[in-house]
Amino acid sequence: MRSFTSSFDLKPHAHISHADTRSARLRRNPLFWLGLVLLVFVGDRLGGLALEQVVAHSRFRYSRLYYGQPDADVVFLGNSRGLMFFQPEVERQTGMQSLNLSYNALPIDLGSVLCADWMDRYARPGRLLVIDVTMCDRTNDALIAGFNCYRTRSPRLDSLIHARAPRAWWGGVVSHLFRYNSEIFQRTLFYLRRTDEDWLLDRVITERMKRANATAPPYTIHTDDYLLRRLAGLVSEARRRGLEVRLLINPYWPPFAARIRNLDDFRQKVERATGLHVRDYSTALQDDALFGDYQHVNKAGAKRFIELLVRDGVLPARGGEEGVKSEE
Repeated sequence: MRSFTSSFDLKPHAHISHADTRSARLRRNPLFWLGLVLLVFVGDRLGGLALEQVVAHSRFRYSRLYYGQPDADVVFLGNSRGLMFFQPEVERQTGMQSLNLSYNALPIDLGSVLCADWMDRYARPGRLLVIDVTMCDRTNDALIAGFNCYRTRSPRLDSLIHARAPRAWWGGVVSHLFRYNSEIFQRTLFYLRRTDEDWLLDRVITERMKRANATAPPYTIHTDDYLLRRLAGLVSEARRRGLEVRLLINPYWPPFAARIRNLDDFRQKVERATGLHVRDYSTALQDDALFGDYQHVNKAGAKRFIELLVRDGVLPARGGEEGVKSEE
């Protein structure tokens, strides 16, 4: 009987080519791994530098703060509700150059850092700082971590990220590319060639939202000593530098405002912490057509709101400084 040799009878590894052998020897060479680590390190640093240039040339508000010339007569601060300080309308009605540092869910500890960094460069007596105090309703360490892409521009910001989001801070030490892994960096891309000064809702609250509000439970504004101290510290520093400070509660859709069970108590806590009067505009706008949802006006509402601020002397009318007086 004839015998034959199966492919399984070949010597082990006989199929491995000389190239495979050289590759295996290369991977066992420490210099290979050292070179790979250096390649990754250099690529990370070069990539970080490239993305920093994108951030530096964006027209996003925080890029202008840290890389541009964000001089302004009035600075606004708030969370998403602060966006109703609608810059095009402010400048049209007052003639003042403005900067709005508000952002979705912006917490006061981060906001105070952003304002302090602006004041270092541009604070002069008589300029205005207008704050919607309802931003003192939360901490937001995830958003603080998202500002990693600006950390090299501000020792204050770097320290805040280290304190509130240490994992993100250390991640940014290890990898410079990691600093750009955030919604904030994505915003810099979106506003790379366009302005963000007209960032505001342009819709009208829906009938479905109105019906849902009718059966919703009461709403509570939560705050604590940490948040109030950060607000008080910002107010004190701004006034020390000669800025006029205005504290406001911006408008809510009135049926939603009726659901807030502790609004007056919240206002009093802010007044005790800061020593300043808080102007309550929570129900100043009554027309449904002026709101985009429960907590935000639309562009028509912003126009009417700015008219009220000018009327009440919170902002000066175009061509004069009437009504801009210190509030003790």
